[in-house]
Amino acid sequence: MNNNKILQVKDLHLELNNTTIINSLNIELWEGSIHAIVGPNGAGKSSLANCIMGLEKYRKASGEILFKGKDITGLSVDERARMGITMAWQEPARYEGLTVEDFVKASLKKDRDIKPVLKRMGLDPDYYLKRAVDDTLSGGERKKVELASIMAGDAELVIMDEPDSGIDIESLNRIFEAVSYLRESGRTVVFITHSSAVLKQAEHAFLMCGGKVVDKGVTKKIIPYFEGKCLPCECKNEPYIGEAENVR
Repeated sequence: MNNNKILQVKDLHLELNNTTIINSLNIELWEGSIHAIVGPNGAGKSSLANCIMGLEKYRKASGEILFKGKDITGLSVDERARMGITMAWQEPARYEGLTVEDFVKASLKKDRDIKPVLKRMGLDPDYYLKRAVDDTLSGGERKKVELASIMAGDAELVIMDEPDSGIDIESLNRIFEAVSYLRESGRTVVFITHSSAVLKQAEHAFLMCGGKVVDKGVTKKIIPYFEGKCLPCECKNEPYIGEAENVR
């Protein structure tokens, strides 16, 4: 594994509505590696992703977030995106009137042929290029379009929130192929996931509970969490057992 740190989160603490969401959390991510962040509902996984991405209310967090050694804690989403951080959302956005072609090309710093990345995602360019990124596309199709835009772009750190949510097995396999492509091209990928199938695609994982990292290590060290063998702690959360229920 590459020992160059692309992201460091130091003593991150977040309170929303007088509730502690992230509690003195520390993680480090390495360049060109696939990481996973797992844990029960309410553990703070998506909130951590939102803090890294820089969503407005999550910039209230204290602590430091360093990207390639630079403190980005106070930067906006757009500023972080320009630096090379992007996120594939659990529920991809809809854009009325915006075509797939325009959406994918919007992430490019220079013009390039986007047909190969669409084909890699199982999207026939002749059929999809002029389609609108709206409700006429299924959630799975919009996820694949979103990932095609990331593959075509230059983001160095890709956060994927519940990549298996609302999609079929064929689409999930396409996403795994895309992640392999991103890794081969030197990008760093972070899964936020409930799925052991997604977890097994990672090289390294963090187990979160109660806003903290309670365990970390190579993926096989964390897999028992999905077998109901969670670590003893004071949290009332129960470990998630089995694949994510919304994979169909």
